[in-house]
Amino acid sequence: MDFLNSMRYPSPQLSKRYWLFILVGVLCLAPWVCVFTGGNYWVRVLDFALLYVFLALGLNIVVGFAGLLDLGYIAFYAVGAYAAGLLASPHLANSFSTISAIFPGGVHTSYWIILPIAALVAAFFGILLGAPTLKLRGDYLAIVTLGFGEIIRIFLNNLDRPLNITNGPKGINNIDAIAMGSFSFGKSFQLWGVTIPSVIFYYYLFLILVIAVMIVSLRIQDSRIGRAWVAIREDEIAAQAMGLNTRNLKLLAFAIGASFGGISGALFASFQGFISPESFSLSESIVVLAMVVLGGMGHIPGVILGAILLAAFPEFLRATLEPLQRLLFGQVLLDSEIIRQLLYGTALVLVVRYKPKGLWPKVA
Repeated sequence: MDFLNSMRYPSPQLSKRYWLFILVGVLCLAPWVCVFTGGNYWVRVLDFALLYVFLALGLNIVVGFAGLLDLGYIAFYAVGAYAAGLLASPHLANSFSTISAIFPGGVHTSYWIILPIAALVAAFFGILLGAPTLKLRGDYLAIVTLGFGEIIRIFLNNLDRPLNITNGPKGINNIDAIAMGSFSFGKSFQLWGVTIPSVIFYYYLFLILVIAVMIVSLRIQDSRIGRAWVAIREDEIAAQAMGLNTRNLKLLAFAIGASFGGISGALFASFQGFISPESFSLSESIVVLAMVVLGGMGHIPGVILGAILLAAFPEFLRATLEPLQRLLFGQVLLDSEIIRQLLYGTALVLVVRYKPKGLWPKVA
């Protein structure tokens, strides 16, 4: 009887375990369901959704925890991507004879070395942005960070002369895929006569890294530093009066958030195999910020929800609007891209209007 009662009325701990097992099952099976129902395209959408989750968790440290409005966060994404592009492609060898003499086939550094380098370089740029903006707040801080993001993009666009470092608007191609020994994540794999596409390998890699970043974010949130950031967000003057070193804490928030962006940029470069300044525009920064705001600033599950929705919802509309018009009207009356942007914007306005704290805000 006790066993039957426990099955009918599970304890909160058991309920959490059931939901955890269901979640793990869904995450593990998701790419296979997408492959068999919609092909590799939808697995790529999942991959990009996980990259956006990575970015949103990094921005959440700056905006959600510390309350620092950052409109140039995509710059750190770009820095990480170009660090990977320069260290894992033939570009530098093709542009400089000295490097070509040392590395005839191009620079092909292991990604397990590139990822920490990308994190450190992005953290350095985060401190570089944070140091001059320590006394700025609100709109003024947003304007400065927006300018920083545009400066990085313009630099990347023009650093092809007199020395060709970034290859300018042409971008960098032939970037190496992530590999573990002889196994490459960028190649399909044959198993028992079944071809497993590379996008599935990247999905599981990104999923593991996102879980790791989520755990780090949760640990930071519950630490003394996390509580200090919240104190600065709520009232910086009161936090300073209580003895908190707000200068160092702000710089730390910028550095940690930027390092997450740098790692995600390096992963993006590996996944795409090509990068250019067009991928790091202001609109990308606004989209990532919208993910944090839409999900619930400072609430990690909410931020993840917001990132997944804003990454997947536009692609869902892109794939369904044109067939739906053909079904209803027999022809395409409006370009699906126009309708997609209209519905996308309307959904954001409605959420901000009726759920100002986000879809999944943190319960006090």
